Amino acid sequence: MSPHHLEILATAASRKEFPKGEIIFRAGEPANGFYLIENGAVAIEGSVFVHGSISTDYIPAGEPLGWSWLFPPYIWHYDARAIERTTTLFFNGEVLHQLCKNDLTLGHELFKRMSQVMVRRLQKSRSKIIELSRSLNVPNK
Repeated sequence: MSPHHLEILATAASRKEFPKGEIIFRAGEPANGFYLIENGAVAIEGSVFVHGSISTDYIPAGEPLGWSWLFPPYIWHYDARAIERTTTLFFNGEVLHQLCKNDLTLGHELFKRMSQVMVRRLQKSRSKIIELSRSLNVPNK
């Protein structure tokens, strides 16, 4: 990103810290921004009826967390839990939406970067599902 866009993004950022085990957000709550993990790690968790909550992904330092702020109805679709002490930069979604309306190039850059993360994580999830189905001997259709 250009230095100008980084300066603009800094106006929407605040530092947040989470102790090990703390829930960062829960499914169904308003998705009001995204996090850039500076230190620590976060587990993405989902509820599987009889099994309760299971971890479906692991987000390490250096990675963004949360893209639900981009899409209506702007709610989280999963839970996120700090699996060790975690420090983040939190980017306020309302401020980001306004900044992106004011600077379409910034909006394009953010969406492009978030889309790359989404594709990478969806491909990783697909691989996990294929691996799990093979271990359970689920026939392909």
